[in-house]
Amino acid sequence: MSRRYTFCHRWTVAAPADRVQEVLADLEHYPDWWPQIRAVAKIDDDNARVLCRSVLPYDIDLLLTAIRRDPLELETTLSGDLEGLARWRLRPDGPDGRSTRLEYEQDVLVAGRLLGFLSIALRRPLAWNHDRMMAGCRDGLAAYV
Repeated sequence: MSRRYTFCHRWTVAAPADRVQEVLADLEHYPDWWPQIRAVAKIDDDNARVLCRSVLPYDIDLLLTAIRRDPLELETTLSGDLEGLARWRLRPDGPDGRSTRLEYEQDVLVAGRLLGFLSIALRRPLAWNHDRMMAGCRDGLAAYV
């Protein structure tokens, strides 16, 4: 077993891609619409510290660094409790591009000795926990945009 996790989530929201990109690029306001993002501390335009918690009773502490902010693709590195990359891809969808097809990809390695061990021993519950977090993202984003 590995401490590496790879996730991919896809869904559509009823908002144009430029609006969705604007919301996703604004890390500082994630707690306004994504319930599992507990706090964001903006460090500068490219870096923010993010504290998140899904269903299981533990917090993930991350440093996110923006490495791409294109109109249809956003990418960040993650460090802290998780090390790796997260990427949003957006595609206009529906009549006249009034909806947006989103794809979220995350490829991370669980850092730290204890958390790394637990990530191997509790792989399925942790993957389920991540899925619940992304369901909160999907629902919160759809309502917000």
